[in-house]
Amino acid sequence: MNLLDTLLRCVAILVVFLVLPLVIGQTEHKVMAHMQGRLGPMYAGGFHGWAQLVADGVKFAQKEDVVPVGADRRVFQLAPAVALLPYLVVLLAIPVGPNGFVGQAVDAGIFFVLAVMGIGVLGSLMAGWASANKFSLLGGLRTAAQLMSYELPMLLAAASVAMAAGTVSLPGIVDAFHWWWIPWQAIGAFVFFTAGLAELQRPPFDMPVADSEIIFGAYTEYTGLRFALFLLSEYAGIVVVSGLTTVLFLGGWHGPFSDSLGWLWTLLKTFALAFVVIWLRVTYPRLREDQLMRFAWTVLIPLALAQLALTGIIKVAIS
Repeated sequence: MNLLDTLLRCVAILVVFLVLPLVIGQTEHKVMAHMQGRLGPMYAGGFHGWAQLVADGVKFAQKEDVVPVGADRRVFQLAPAVALLPYLVVLLAIPVGPNGFVGQAVDAGIFFVLAVMGIGVLGSLMAGWASANKFSLLGGLRTAAQLMSYELPMLLAAASVAMAAGTVSLPGIVDAFHWWWIPWQAIGAFVFFTAGLAELQRPPFDMPVADSEIIFGAYTEYTGLRFALFLLSEYAGIVVVSGLTTVLFLGGWHGPFSDSLGWLWTLLKTFALAFVVIWLRVTYPRLREDQLMRFAWTVLIPLALAQLALTGIIKVAIS
């Protein structure tokens, strides 16, 4: 890989990182408007409210950047970047198409992406601690507890598909994919996708940041563009979780036509999963804190272990 190739790949990943989360955000506005009969997001700019996202951006840019008097200024200002940047790094390792169509192939791709995604929790902890607000600190701790609880089922589900493929490389897993993996790994896909939603604190797992109950948890003191960066990290997380689910459990670039259109299949599957994420937000009520934790430890982890055992049994039977 020469310098020009490296530069082009970095620019392409940066463009994807800046554009796709905004597309997901705009789609969420429109889907929610249709499903819930919301009129506001359909008016800005005229046709179908096309300028709603621009209006939101202008609104955030106009708000004053407030730092609480008692806050640790440096940590407070750094927290949004710590929450957002891990998703940029993960995008580098997600394969989009065959023949090296990936930012950077990593041999231990599964371990790499899960480890980097785990760094995002530090952003919430930093925000909660540095805000000099006891409610923000409690929100940060609840976020950390939730993320750590859902890391384990996510890792177990990913380990199952790695066992099936015989590799921990993301392109290697897609290369090894067969259509009958979809029913075989269906439980693991459900666990991985659900745990991913919980890690993003998306409804129905948004208890730590419930705006109507604990005023956005660790982000209570954030305003303007810094708050917008936390929102952007949530939408970037949707892209990453949907993309990883596509690569691990839905065959990535494999489709009914030529592999030359593989990147298109990857994008279509990713957007379909992102639509499911939005759909769940609109249709499912928020869990209570005790329900949220019980679901992780008594439902998702046993299911992930069952999937792991099933994968092992079938692998031994096949071999």
